[in-house]
Amino acid sequence: MIAALLAQADSPAAAADLVIPKIDWTAIGPISVLTVGALVLLTLASLARYTRWVRGVYVWFTCGTAITALAFAWPLWDRVHDHRNASAIVNSVNVDGFGVFLTVLICCALLLATLIADGYLKREGLEGPEFYVLVMLSAAGGVVMATANDLIVLFLGLEILSIALYVLAGAHVRRAESQEASIKYFVLGGFSSAVFLYGVALTYGATGSTNLSEIAAFLAGSIVLRNGLLVAGLALMLVGLGFKIAAVPFHMWTPDVYQGAPSPVTGFMAAAAKAAGFAGLLRILLTALESRRLDWQPIIWVLAVITMITGSVLAVVQSDVKRMMAYSSISHAGFILIGLQAASDRGLSGSLFYLLAYTFIVLGTFAVISVVGRRGDAAHGLDSYRGLAQRSPLLALTLTLFLLAQAGIPATSGFIAKFGVIRAAVDAHSYAIAIIAMFASVIGGYFYLRVIVQMYMHDPGDATPTTAALAVPIGTKLALIAAVGFTIFAGILPQALISFADKALLR
Repeated sequence: MIAALLAQADSPAAAADLVIPKIDWTAIGPISVLTVGALVLLTLASLARYTRWVRGVYVWFTCGTAITALAFAWPLWDRVHDHRNASAIVNSVNVDGFGVFLTVLICCALLLATLIADGYLKREGLEGPEFYVLVMLSAAGGVVMATANDLIVLFLGLEILSIALYVLAGAHVRRAESQEASIKYFVLGGFSSAVFLYGVALTYGATGSTNLSEIAAFLAGSIVLRNGLLVAGLALMLVGLGFKIAAVPFHMWTPDVYQGAPSPVTGFMAAAAKAAGFAGLLRILLTALESRRLDWQPIIWVLAVITMITGSVLAVVQSDVKRMMAYSSISHAGFILIGLQAASDRGLSGSLFYLLAYTFIVLGTFAVISVVGRRGDAAHGLDSYRGLAQRSPLLALTLTLFLLAQAGIPATSGFIAKFGVIRAAVDAHSYAIAIIAMFASVIGGYFYLRVIVQMYMHDPGDATPTTAALAVPIGTKLALIAAVGFTIFAGILPQALISFADKALLR
């Protein structure tokens, strides 16, 4: 029987029926670079002798891979800037401004996280290729999500992103909190992925396709008799992606995982994973289900409000800075959802700019947190920041800048980001959510100021391991310089970056 099937496959008729899909390799250049880079590093690290010289190459190889992926994204931006959007691999991957924008964002997050992790891994005695291979694969999954034009491809990207993060969350093998964070993230993440997949199945049942463009064309030109099936599919996909962006009520994993995971991993998770989750959500709602906005806009409105309020209020009562930043991340997800619920070009542009600004702010914040945490990565209570301005003035000033940027203080990128999404809500006549957002910003300002007060208005006390002078590794210094420069530049001269976001709209 097998021989007969092989003979049939070799026949001229079968060869004539065989259609090889056309692949635009330049379109998937960044994905290929990140994936191949991870595989090459894993292979070389397995074959090379385990020496300090080899270990020192890991960080620079990963940084070089991230920069190469950015270089591959540059000609793609020129292509879409000339209105030459294209698809790759049978219309399952889109080459458009949106995908290129998120690709650049995720590669920047990879670059900064790698620089921060170098000193951290050496300090904790965790040197090895594992972190760098996994973070590159996770970034590749995020880029797949950002460029996906099919729900199945989107799910594959989600799994590649998530599985690597499950392992990274438990990378600090000598901390029980890290292992606990990994297990919690894995169990809840697996559940959310299954829910998302059920949503994909129901959407396919309602529309007959998993391709986002085909779903949009079907809904625009047909009357859906099984509207309940479509709404159920939408709801389940919102649950799956709501987990990834840490939107309330799907946020329960966030504080424990952020607190237990290694600090550089938490920073990468807060930046790249959130960006990838929003990329998938924006593509589904504004491409496939744009004609059904009356169904999903009220849901996004409610999610945005409860996410902003819950994140801001619960952050106030935290005494651990990493848990505080977890609830802060939840609150920021609510602000980004404001731009989505506006369902306009200005709203999408505002959400994209917010994601870009937040990437540099949050990675800069966790760069400081990883230094203050010292060996063992456990000194994250508010007391660890007492008198930091006296011990490490530049480090305290840097953290102050990032905290004020998250609060939305003028002359920082955070102010421009919050102003952009609130302006989009006002333009869409969503005045209530704009007012709620401003109140949430005021609440957020309080818990950021708590950390600043600890740094500047309290003495460090006795010289203990947690109050002695802090050494900042060279990689962390480079990451902080880049994050500070971007935060100030985007706050004072934001027009170029706003234009970058404007040109990345889904059309």
